[in-house]
Amino acid sequence: MARIDDLKAKSEDQLSEELGNLKREAFNLRFQAATNQLEKPSRVREVRRDIARIKTLQTARSRDAAAK
Repeated sequence: MARIDDLKAKSEDQLSEELGNLKREAFNLRFQAATNQLEKPSRVREVRRDIARIKTLQTARSRDAAAK
């Protein structure tokens, strides 16, 4: 689970890369859930929330940049 402080320290490129990795993992987890092969169901929730954290941070950064 990504902490917001850790995410704030990352650059925009690193956040985009992390977001891509998490989306790929979410895709794989959905397939595992559909075939009843999911070992850790709580991981789906963690990944979704991490994606939301990154998107929120990216939106806030872009809003701050537009305001300046």
